[in-house]
Amino acid sequence: MTQFTEFGLAAPLLKALAGEGYTTPTPIQAQAIPGVMAGRDLQGIAQTGTGKTAAFALPILHRLAAEKRQPERKGARVLVLSPTRELASQIGESFRTYGKHMGVSVAVIFGGVKYGAQHKAMANGVDVLVATPGRLLDHLQEKTIILKGVEIFVLDEADQMLDLGFVLPIRKIVAHIPKVRQNLFFSATMPTEIGKLASELLTDPLRIAVAPQATTVEKVNQRVLFVEQSRKRALLSELFDDPGFKRVIVFTRTKRGADRVARSLEQVGVDAAAIHGDKSQGQRERALADFKAGKVRALVATDIAARGIDIDAVSHVVQFELPNVPESYVHRIGRTARAGADGSAVAFCADDERTLLRDIQKVTRQTIPSFDRRNDKQLGAATAALPEPQGVKPERADTRGAGPHRGQHQQKRNRNHGGGGAGGHRHEGAPARGNGGGEKPAQRPAFKGPQRGGGAQSSGRTGVWSNR
Repeated sequence: MTQFTEFGLAAPLLKALAGEGYTTPTPIQAQAIPGVMAGRDLQGIAQTGTGKTAAFALPILHRLAAEKRQPERKGARVLVLSPTRELASQIGESFRTYGKHMGVSVAVIFGGVKYGAQHKAMANGVDVLVATPGRLLDHLQEKTIILKGVEIFVLDEADQMLDLGFVLPIRKIVAHIPKVRQNLFFSATMPTEIGKLASELLTDPLRIAVAPQATTVEKVNQRVLFVEQSRKRALLSELFDDPGFKRVIVFTRTKRGADRVARSLEQVGVDAAAIHGDKSQGQRERALADFKAGKVRALVATDIAARGIDIDAVSHVVQFELPNVPESYVHRIGRTARAGADGSAVAFCADDERTLLRDIQKVTRQTIPSFDRRNDKQLGAATAALPEPQGVKPERADTRGAGPHRGQHQQKRNRNHGGGGAGGHRHEGAPARGNGGGEKPAQRPAFKGPQRGGGAQSSGRTGVWSNR
């Protein structure tokens, strides 16, 4: 299929797509929409930024238009599970956008906010419920949500559900929904446990893979910079001297690390905001809105917040610290080069992160070009001139709202990947392994990246419970 008009979608959907300027489906949409419209179960392997939300939202809305009925009180006809608040909000907004000419009702349920508005939104039932597993389980236990009328079940970002310890809660939720239903299962990678979960949920599924498993986005220009741990902030400051770094997401392992990096950027005149599990929902929404509007140039985030950051025109992704889980590298750099655009990704690697880098290159099946910035005299001068951020609390892993098994699971991940405690750091002084990588210290890379205009506008406000 080369045009949305060829799928036979309901007229209100085509009108909404035309209003958004969408005419040509992405590869996953072209492959998934016909099968889902036919009622097939689906297993989709797709990286972020491939258009998979529309790949399931459009055929689901087509079915709702064709089979109109009132949802049961406190219930929903469609259940979509999402690992994070931000992603849940954006999925809900997509359903509202595509279904705006249908009168479809959508509720988004997640933690970090009061229950009252959620109770009200679900009182008469909704067509589409998008939820995070932890808060949904709370509602099920309180019987404020009843799932016996679910006709379609969507599990999105299943591999991150595993990382956050949500597999057991998912199984508990599935026990509340009818056995006869359509199941749509999406994951960027397919670890063994996620493959097992897929086999439990899916019946004769249509299998679609739009990119090789665990490979990285082809349009992302990737670089690794070897640098001393103590001089990473100075190197980050130097990168922002390049005007090509227009809209940048910086990743850290911990919440306190994110706050520290955001403060250090502010101190050198770079507008920055941090987003992580200790931030309130209002703070997270404001940070995302300011980033989308171009009011802040840098958004500093932990992995727990990363999957929900679906923003066009991100020029660069900087990994201030390498992730303990290699697949997270893929998800991080997937924040740039979205919707066919180009983008750049820069990863800092200290000596005690060499093992993590080797794991990443093994999983992605590539050698990432590297440059050695250790013992860089200019960087040393920059470090001496950079003030230390004030009032930063000790670091903690970003586990808030991550599910009942997050801490235990993360400790296991840390052991497997060389981590050292809840914060996810290796022990200081760990031996540096692998080659020095890349160029001589005097040969410094230029990271010009795509020259984009700023100020991409948000498609809608997050955290809205229902459009009834």
